[in-house]
Amino acid sequence: MVKVTKSKTFQAYLPNCHRTYSCVHCRAHLANHDELISKSFQGSQGRAYLFNSVVNVGCGPAEERVLLTGLHAVADIHCESCKTTLGWKYEHAFESSQKYKEGKFIIELAHMVKDNGWE
Repeated sequence: MVKVTKSKTFQAYLPNCHRTYSCVHCRAHLANHDELISKSFQGSQGRAYLFNSVVNVGCGPAEERVLLTGLHAVADIHCESCKTTLGWKYEHAFESSQKYKEGKFIIELAHMVKDNGWE
């Protein structure tokens, strides 16, 4: 008897020539290093990075949360391949000093790994 396993198919593959971040659980590509804005963020489970754009993630409904920097409307994001919650997307910032975060994504370090071309 031969056991057939499904290979994982991701929605988007980032180029192998670029440094990328992938899901630590299933290795789906998540973000290109060029999209990294800041490494100085705090997620619910520790350190997190802020990205301009991400791939292979789904977005839940937005809800208001009081974060370290004030009230924001955020939507949890998850890996489309393995469904692990990775962080959140900033939908709306209520304070003017935080508006730069709108439309950006937080991914917690606990859920990603560096791939391709890291020294």
